[in-house]
Amino acid sequence: MATRKLISSGSAFEAQIGYSRAVVSGDMVFVSGCTGYDYKTGAISDDVAAQAEQCMQNIAAALAEAGAEMGDVVRVRYILPDRREFKKTWPVLQKWLGNVRPAATMIQAGLMEEAMKIEIEVTAKKGGGGEEQTTLLGGIYTGA
Repeated sequence: MATRKLISSGSAFEAQIGYSRAVVSGDMVFVSGCTGYDYKTGAISDDVAAQAEQCMQNIAAALAEAGAEMGDVVRVRYILPDRREFKKTWPVLQKWLGNVRPAATMIQAGLMEEAMKIEIEVTAKKGGGGEEQTTLLGGIYTGA
């Protein structure tokens, strides 16, 4: 049976709602949706790109606590209340995941607070940053 480890960021939301920042089950790490709050200060920027950066820092910290890293991310979900804002986050996302290239989905949905402009959740497989191969669907192109 796989071991299960709960990871907390110390966010008040975790205790109030009843969830963990991340859950480690075997070699899989499931990181809950992270918003742009700086957990040390409680501050959140008005800028969606700055929030995306803070989300990624929060995710990286949770992954590190779980014994994983950004290169282990295999799945990412971006949730924004305004899909038109997504393009502003692309340079940040490219910086953090451009070489990782996980499977991704962007969803437009309301978030818990008006101040939140983006929420990002990831799934990682520890040690999943092995040799990469890119294949175009239909088998027409294969390359690294």
